[in-house]
Amino acid sequence: MKQTIAKQRWLRLIPIAFITYSLAYLDRANYGFGAASGLAEDLHITAGTSSLLGSLFFLGYFFFQVPGAAFAEKKSAKVLIFWSLIAWGLLASFTGMISNIKLLFVIRFALGVVESAVMPSMLVLLSNWFTKAERSRANTFLILGNPATVLWMSIVSGYLVNSVGWRWMFIAEGLPAVIWAFIWWKVVNDKPREAKWLTEQEKNDFEQQLAKEQEGIKPVKNYGEAFKSKPVILLSAQYFLWSIGVYGFVMWLPSIIKAAPNMDIVKTGWLSSVPYILAIILMLVASYFSDKTLNRNAFVWPFLLIGAVAFYASYAIGTEHFWISFVLLVIAGGAMYAPYGPFFAIIPEILPRNVAGGAMALINSMGALGSFVGSYIVGYLNDSTGGFSASYIFMAGSLFLSAILTIMAVKAAKKDKSEPSNVNVSA
Repeated sequence: MKQTIAKQRWLRLIPIAFITYSLAYLDRANYGFGAASGLAEDLHITAGTSSLLGSLFFLGYFFFQVPGAAFAEKKSAKVLIFWSLIAWGLLASFTGMISNIKLLFVIRFALGVVESAVMPSMLVLLSNWFTKAERSRANTFLILGNPATVLWMSIVSGYLVNSVGWRWMFIAEGLPAVIWAFIWWKVVNDKPREAKWLTEQEKNDFEQQLAKEQEGIKPVKNYGEAFKSKPVILLSAQYFLWSIGVYGFVMWLPSIIKAAPNMDIVKTGWLSSVPYILAIILMLVASYFSDKTLNRNAFVWPFLLIGAVAFYASYAIGTEHFWISFVLLVIAGGAMYAPYGPFFAIIPEILPRNVAGGAMALINSMGALGSFVGSYIVGYLNDSTGGFSASYIFMAGSLFLSAILTIMAVKAAKKDKSEPSNVNVSA
């Protein structure tokens, strides 16, 4: 019976979660391609303004994380994501129709607002459906929507821009989210209790298993108490720095590659996809062994350290050796993505269910703020220095500090009395 439940959950929920997050990521990340392929030129946008526009999404994303998680925990992740899908799909398509820079500022900020609920709501949803021994892999399959989308988006967007221009690229890539909203509504349930495809006995058994996992966790009254805990504070700072590296990389990689000699937009698209192939492989490997060993820490900070070293080495080698520098960027990109599944499995194992979603939302909101800082400052450094070396050092330094903070946060969690005794979060 347990095998039947497990198989049904993976087949029914994980593909839906993956596609939903993929569509969200598509409509936030394709701005980098639009900016590199005519949007900035047609709307007379300077490099500094383009950087602000790219990063403004994350400012809207930052402010509405915790309210979204609270709604998902107390009411319904299903309802919230349904309306978010429709809203962000329309906003993304409208990006291809505007000619006013001020309106583009509004759209980018609003896009961040409506997408802000997706990540924490999805994590809450998956925590209702998957056990501790499965959660890292479930989170990874969700977050795989990030690198997998950038992989195919980089190729498809390159061809779309080359064939029909940047405006139709935005329109064509925004509409699928609106259509997908109705598929989402039809097939998703917030909790096992609501699923018609499970028997009453299966529902009861699974709910008992989830309840048993909460027995070793010290109760926490509310979000305020959870947010003051040392592990949550340290993980928030860690994710802020980590996201500086990730989103500085995502937003500006096409521009970095396109600056190479004899590089057109189609070649840029193909080369921009390569780091995400490695990212997908490493994410799957890291989450599998993290769940197998129930060890989270050992599959987070080492990858971040590798990413930092690869970024710095890419800078040290310089643009005159483009292909060696590019290989190091591929390694940096893959290493940055690898720890996502184990990382987001930490909080549900050290905080009770009534506040875990809010804590994950707080951490994710700090990641959004780091994304804002990363995408903006990387663009600013590129513009002010006339090259990419300074931004490489900035991203490398941020990743190095995030690796150090990961170790500190896990040590704090280990000392916290709320940590369940059977969870190995130490390296």
